[in-house]
Amino acid sequence: MPVPAVDLFSDTKTRPTAAMRAVMAAAEVGDERAGEDPTVRALEERGAALLGKDAALYLPSGTMCNEIALAVHCRPGEAVLCEAGAHIVGFEAGGAGALAGVMLEPIAGHRGMFDAGQLGVHLRQDNLQAPLQRLVSVENTTNLGGGAVWPLQQLRAVAAAAHAAGLVTHMDGARLLNAMVAHGVSAADFAQDYDSVWIDFSKGLGAPGGALLAGTHTFIREARRWQLRIGGAMRQGGIIAAACHYALDHHMARLAEDHVRARRLAAGLAQVPGLTVDPAAVETNLVYFGITAPQWDARTLAAAALAHGVRLCPMGVRRVRAVTHLDVDDDGIAQALRVLARLLHGRP
Repeated sequence: MPVPAVDLFSDTKTRPTAAMRAVMAAAEVGDERAGEDPTVRALEERGAALLGKDAALYLPSGTMCNEIALAVHCRPGEAVLCEAGAHIVGFEAGGAGALAGVMLEPIAGHRGMFDAGQLGVHLRQDNLQAPLQRLVSVENTTNLGGGAVWPLQQLRAVAAAAHAAGLVTHMDGARLLNAMVAHGVSAADFAQDYDSVWIDFSKGLGAPGGALLAGTHTFIREARRWQLRIGGAMRQGGIIAAACHYALDHHMARLAEDHVRARRLAAGLAQVPGLTVDPAAVETNLVYFGITAPQWDARTLAAAALAHGVRLCPMGVRRVRAVTHLDVDDDGIAQALRVLARLLHGRP
């Protein structure tokens, strides 16, 4: 498929900048599996400090971070409580059951979040007939929740309730740095009460791959065992770890630009009859909008927009997602709005 002029499908569509590629080409490397890659080791130390944890492990993907965390924290047959729209529920090919052997117990929250009271309703006393509840997982920012950022006190209250019940906690922080930039709260503060957390480098940070899982030294040692078990060792991983260093140096603060453009996109979409969106709900770089025009559904609208150079992500029958990132500039936002206005109403 030709590369669309404006790719709003996902922030995973970013491509390494020329400067990032130069850093990658010059990276000092070694055998990552043997602990001999200095660039990877430095990234793990840097990431652990950023997230306020004792240690970290560089892995190929965020999905692998989630799956390894579930496997380390839980034994097969145990239960994980999470929001109903969480990534581990619908976007990891059933890995929670296939790899960790855990049951997922979804909580119907609001915009991908739940509070301590809602968690409490789902907690139960140990019952030999039911899966043993072991872990509470949260996602910050929320994907299906429209890029919402968990309020810090709500996160801490959920963690406190989980720990009081004897459960451990995990944070899917794929876009945690978006939350950090949007709310001015450090990643370490967001993750303070969570036993494990990870961040992704291949989304808004624009690296070609990789994610970093963090926790205690004991947790990370067991995570390394799972890394081996499921083929996550990368040998000369410093080539892509160098891109992650570059992203932390140059692409974190600029996430704010993506958030501004997302709000601008949402404001423009709100002016297009036949589309529905709440611009006030756009906190980070995800924009979800609905379609009320009877002649369109999500797939047909996305296909028509793509034919005009704008790529969108259908997320249901009449719901569409658009994601801003470093490869989408102001002109791209304007072009996307023009295309959608023309498609719906033939407006210039």
